[in-house]
Amino acid sequence: MAHYLDPKNDLTFKRVFGEHKHLCMSLINSMLPLEKPIVSLEYNSGELVPELTDILRNTSVDVRCTDEDGRQFIVEMQMYWSESFKSRVLLNASKAYVKQLDKAQDFKLLQPVYALTFVNDTFEVAPEMKDEYYHYYKIVNIKDTEKQIEGLEFLFVELPKFKPQRRAEKKLHELWLRFLTEINESIQKVPEELLENEYTREAVSYMETAAYTKAQLDAYDQWKIDAMTERSVLDEALRKGRAEGLSEGEAIGIEKERIQVTINSHNAGIPIPTIAAITNLSVEQVSEILKQHNVLYNE
Repeated sequence: MAHYLDPKNDLTFKRVFGEHKHLCMSLINSMLPLEKPIVSLEYNSGELVPELTDILRNTSVDVRCTDEDGRQFIVEMQMYWSESFKSRVLLNASKAYVKQLDKAQDFKLLQPVYALTFVNDTFEVAPEMKDEYYHYYKIVNIKDTEKQIEGLEFLFVELPKFKPQRRAEKKLHELWLRFLTEINESIQKVPEELLENEYTREAVSYMETAAYTKAQLDAYDQWKIDAMTERSVLDEALRKGRAEGLSEGEAIGIEKERIQVTINSHNAGIPIPTIAAITNLSVEQVSEILKQHNVLYNE
């Protein structure tokens, strides 16, 4: 019996959508309401839009590509949600848009950037939004939404809210979301619908553990550990923030500052027990922060 990995992991997500252009095209075409579907694309280098260093740096993974018309697509998997994440998506998409000026000095030649983000978390919690998993944003005139400033468009998909409806006109859309939500380490049998489609069948094959080396599987496990650790840091920041009456942004900001103080103090040669006292953290928490940020230290 085959064993499977989770496609939301950094290693597996990039294996499927960052190494196989036809699968990436299929995913984008099925999710975005493009007037003209993508028929070919090229991957962009990872240096196009530098990653931001933030509290959730290990919970996000993306694939960037450009189609034959010059349109750019940032396809991202975000494991956990924070309100600051929207700003990060906006910044990354804006940087990709502005970066085009290096090659095209005429504003008329600028092509749109689409940010397609899958979120493995729920962020729209209002009762009337309990079944709404698909959130599409454009820059529009408030009084006349048909009037649009073109250039940046954003789609956020809340994966936990998705429920298959077996819609014929949305077949591939639903199959890809089922792939992202139903394939995981605990699955015993792959749904027949995913195996009947050539694209999702191929994607499922890349989730088999047998397709990976031991080193890759170790990297897969480490990414999971890093993501869970950072989620615990976020949860702790929000818990303290609520207790102190702080907003989410203020709470996360304080936690990020605490992490930076920890790293700077260690680099200055301050012992870990002293850092723990300064930051009001335990010795174990200080050690974990240093490990997570690849800082060497002495036990």
